[in-house]
Amino acid sequence: MSEKTKPETKAEQPAPGEETRKEGAATDSLVQLGQTSVPAAESNIFCLTIIGQVEGHLMLPPQNKTTKYEHVIPQLVAAEQNPKVEGLLIVLNTVGGDVEAGLAIAEMIASLSKPKVAVVLGGGHSIGVPIAVSADYTYIAETATMTIHPIRLNGLIIGVPQTFEYLEKMQERVVRFVTGHSAVKEETFKDLMFRTGELTRDIGTTVIGEEAVRHGLIDATGGIGEALQELNRRIAERKAAALEGAAAT
Repeated sequence: MSEKTKPETKAEQPAPGEETRKEGAATDSLVQLGQTSVPAAESNIFCLTIIGQVEGHLMLPPQNKTTKYEHVIPQLVAAEQNPKVEGLLIVLNTVGGDVEAGLAIAEMIASLSKPKVAVVLGGGHSIGVPIAVSADYTYIAETATMTIHPIRLNGLIIGVPQTFEYLEKMQERVVRFVTGHSAVKEETFKDLMFRTGELTRDIGTTVIGEEAVRHGLIDATGGIGEALQELNRRIAERKAAALEGAAAT
């Protein structure tokens, strides 16, 4: 009597449509958030990109490359709450944008309890300056630029003293935040902001790489490699401090 052949075991196959769903989720994340991973990723570092123009309360034309603040804020909240995320890397290449939206992003980054390091690649102009200095430590590429200029208003402007007082208050908010989160002196920052003869169609100054470091605006020149090394060092220090605190109790 011949031996019965055992049925061949088939390799486990993914459920129908599972791969399609995963690809669809990755595509949606890329389209909606401009990245392929969100703070729930396995990496202990969450990378936040601020690119193009910071979009605030008004929608910009569809051909504009934008960073929407209503997308950034939930990501920062999720990164703060997720225990797997131990640090944040902020990558900037922005022309600026909405002042209040930019300040909201900068304030949220500054208030995070986890280590955060920023790197300016290409440019960190206008309201990108407060976002750049909101991290614990900031690098700038040698060829990257930062444009510092006064706040401008778009649309209908009423020519009354209250309008200019409001504009001055907004200006002071930016100055206070930048000088409070960097080593630049208020007099130096205002001098760069109100300098004439350098920008062709505006008042202000463009600083490049090492010049931004020399003014105390940015901590050091460097790129992604240096930024990740600094961030990992700060994460290790935070872990060590937590272990010492636990041992002391």
